[in-house]
Amino acid sequence: MTTTLSASTKILDLATEYPFLFDTLVEISPKLKMLQNPILKRTIGKRATLTDVSKISKIPLRRLFQLLAESISKHANEEVLIDKESQETGEWQEELERRQRLLKDLILALHKGEDTVDLQREFKELLEDVSATEIAEMEQSLITSGELTAQQVTALCDLHVQVFKESLDVHEKPETTPGHPVHTYMRENEEAEKLIAQLRENPEDKEALEELRKITIHYTRLQNQLFPILEKAGVTGPSTVMWAKQDEIRGMFSSLDESNLSGLLDAIEEMIYKETNILFPMTLENLSEYDWVKVRAGEEEIGYAWVTPGDEWKPIMPIDIHQADQEPESPQIQLNTGNLTLREIDLVLRHLPFDLSFVGVDEKVKYYSATDDRIFPRSPGVIGRSVINCHPHKSYEKVKKIMDYFKEGKKDKAMFWIRMNERLLLISYFAVRDDDGKFAGTLEISQDVTEIQSLEGEQRLLDWGNE
Repeated sequence: MTTTLSASTKILDLATEYPFLFDTLVEISPKLKMLQNPILKRTIGKRATLTDVSKISKIPLRRLFQLLAESISKHANEEVLIDKESQETGEWQEELERRQRLLKDLILALHKGEDTVDLQREFKELLEDVSATEIAEMEQSLITSGELTAQQVTALCDLHVQVFKESLDVHEKPETTPGHPVHTYMRENEEAEKLIAQLRENPEDKEALEELRKITIHYTRLQNQLFPILEKAGVTGPSTVMWAKQDEIRGMFSSLDESNLSGLLDAIEEMIYKETNILFPMTLENLSEYDWVKVRAGEEEIGYAWVTPGDEWKPIMPIDIHQADQEPESPQIQLNTGNLTLREIDLVLRHLPFDLSFVGVDEKVKYYSATDDRIFPRSPGVIGRSVINCHPHKSYEKVKKIMDYFKEGKKDKAMFWIRMNERLLLISYFAVRDDDGKFAGTLEISQDVTEIQSLEGEQRLLDWGNE
């Protein structure tokens, strides 16, 4: 049997004939995982040609021909002919763009105050269905284009979900393997739903309420592990909006009384719905296996809410089979005063009595000290992330102002102190400059100064050990 590939070949027809091509497509580009979305497959996905696939994956058409031909030859042992002269033709990308315009128009109308019921009716008339990724891309596009601010999207994101909810409810929920981060997130949400049910039945159950507070650990892991990887993949809108809503929930816990317990439970349930129906499906479509490995690495540093991740997820990663049994001796590094090995530098930084982070000139996090008892949680996912996105949205402008003042030479330090669980915490930012006064980055130091503040009198070196 001989198969011919051309610019007008329908990708779903080809993948139906050769099911293994779905895996090949995802290997070519994680974005192509959308072709497996059951909604897209039965609607606009049926029109997608290899021209469309080339545009979405940003892989040149001839290179795409070659990759698909190699896969068919390898797995089906069949001859593949390539029609290099075929005219490029595609409808899917144009249809996706049309749908995006319609989605944006609906949301802009929503923000202008038009009736939600009417918009739901219009939505059903205009679009047969919509995927979680399309909603996320629409919100991202509105923020990027400046048509709406992140705050505006955050303020009405509950209504966004309400408009699209009927469509989202028919989607298949992501099914992942124990140990995969999404599986863990979903199990935590299941436990949260049980606690919410207990509290609705008995609002006086203080023990259940204290347990429910652990949902903030779930949010911290999302913010420090998943959101940075999404941002590196170019998707910042959903994480910005969800972080703001999660901080609202944290604030509700802080000012909780009998009058607003119901509102807190509603807010957590809404967040669970958004994660299950928008965030998780969208991330599963857009992140690669290697991305998920990076999300998973460092999760233990933050911790889990109620559950322990399974170990059935076995991601396939390249390993260095030639790695020596022993690491080479670390070389001495000449410093301004003295010299240390890399290992000694790492140990010194990790034993400082405060938490240290360094932000480069590009305002991206380059380092944090992994001390045993960090005041504010950090995990490897933060490395390379914009420092602006490492803070709640309400702090964006202040953090940006500090960075700008340091760069412009207007300020060299900024200091703040807060009380947390009866502890006094000092947070300091310092401009780092070279010997010529050129700005080189920002040093952030967080320190528990409770004991320091309470010092009185004196204790000399000779007094040590006599307490």
